[in-house]
Amino acid sequence: MASIKDVAAAAGVSVATVSRVLNAHPSVSADARARVLAAVESLGYRPNAVARSLRTDQTHTLGLVISDVLNPYFTELARSVEEEARSLGYSVIIGNADERPDLQDHHVRNLLDRRIDGLLVSPTDGGSPLMLDAARAGTPMVFVDRWIPGVDVPVVRADGRAAVQDLVAHLHALGHRRVAIIAGPAATTTGSERVEAFRAALAEYGLPLPDVYIGQGDFQAASGRRVTEGFLDLPEPPDAVFAADNLMALGALDAVRARGLRVPDDIALAAFDDIPWFVHTDPPVTAIAQPTGELGRAAVRALVDRIEGRPAASVTLAARLVVRRSCGETPEKTRTIPTPPLPPVQRSTT
Repeated sequence: MASIKDVAAAAGVSVATVSRVLNAHPSVSADARARVLAAVESLGYRPNAVARSLRTDQTHTLGLVISDVLNPYFTELARSVEEEARSLGYSVIIGNADERPDLQDHHVRNLLDRRIDGLLVSPTDGGSPLMLDAARAGTPMVFVDRWIPGVDVPVVRADGRAAVQDLVAHLHALGHRRVAIIAGPAATTTGSERVEAFRAALAEYGLPLPDVYIGQGDFQAASGRRVTEGFLDLPEPPDAVFAADNLMALGALDAVRARGLRVPDDIALAAFDDIPWFVHTDPPVTAIAQPTGELGRAAVRALVDRIEGRPAASVTLAARLVVRRSCGETPEKTRTIPTPPLPPVQRSTT
């Protein structure tokens, strides 16, 4: 493997000149720069990233801790994060928390030990001391999708409240009155927010959300199956179920089929977080879609702003309802309900 000394010898310049060229320093003549770059190309020289990070105190590496790599939402989010980071000259190391706070902290600790330049996190709970300490210590950080209230960190997220209102209007128009929700963990902001948005939307139609129609899930398929089985065992089962994420919706669909029932003939089903699979289920599932790719890209841009000393703002984008047949629609009515744009984002500089 060629060394920086080999490049200097081939180009007929000093090692210091090679270093200045590689670091885009302006105080190098055009001729010397051209000879150095030609030598780098001919020798196949690759700078030592570890040595450079020790000199510059930067690794050009971002950490991303996601809640569940098996959830298609987070898979798409991770892909958009990696693509945007690469376009800005950064690499990404990903940690999968599997919806476990202890595993989340394990990944955060390891990433910080690797001297990443900044951290993107979708918190699995509302109060990791390790993450809070890192934020207070000045580690560049951005919360994406979920956040920890009261922590001075930019948040990049989708606002699903208007889309939930559209969903409830859709269910009400189809005649559904006994409506239940499979909730995510209350310790997560998305878990609690989606329940409250659903309750408020039902109240606009005079519909209650009794405790017996609130099932506690954990954003994974098995909990959606378990909660739905409990709903079906009630003396008066709901006629529609809203799952607060896509995997719980798939679990709910399994539970309904296991009872020999059909969606939507026997019970309607809708989900938060649209995924490509929902087009291929029988029936296709009505879902609230988040602008996942743009969320990932916006989160990276906000984090790089923090790393590079620029003001970074929180970003809120609108989710939308995609109507299919799982609540009683006919195939020809499959459509997207456009959600009015949110008011201008209040961007609080951090």
